[in-house]
Amino acid sequence: MRIVLQRVKQSAVLIDGACHGAIEKGFLALVGFCPTDTEAVLPKLIDKLVHLRVFEDENGKMNRSLLDIGGSVLSVSQFTLYADCRKGRRPSFTGAARPELAEPLYEAFNARLLELGVHVETGVFGADMQVSLVNDGPVTILLDSSEL
Repeated sequence: MRIVLQRVKQSAVLIDGACHGAIEKGFLALVGFCPTDTEAVLPKLIDKLVHLRVFEDENGKMNRSLLDIGGSVLSVSQFTLYADCRKGRRPSFTGAARPELAEPLYEAFNARLLELGVHVETGVFGADMQVSLVNDGPVTILLDSSEL
């Protein structure tokens, strides 16, 4: 599982020109799965996501977590996180999980964030989406289950 986290002041996802989800301060989370992922990978990555101290405290230091600030998550499924660009000019996506595996994992990911009290907005799995954000910092972090 891979998550690209972008600390945002605001972010929104549009589908067919209509706003499907929007947040203020928090994370835009681009979420992708590989074929060997199971629900067992979720707790460690979610714990890391909600406790990363990358939000500023009263002294301007990155010392607060998403939970500390009461921040939100805009969660967007992103199979392209598993693009393999080593050969040729067209990426291969064979490293990404098939939709029948990835979609239930994506739904479980979002449900577990909600269980922790995090406000979650989402895109639509498999939809053509336009995502906008105001990156705060900018702060962008890659979480990869194979590295945790």
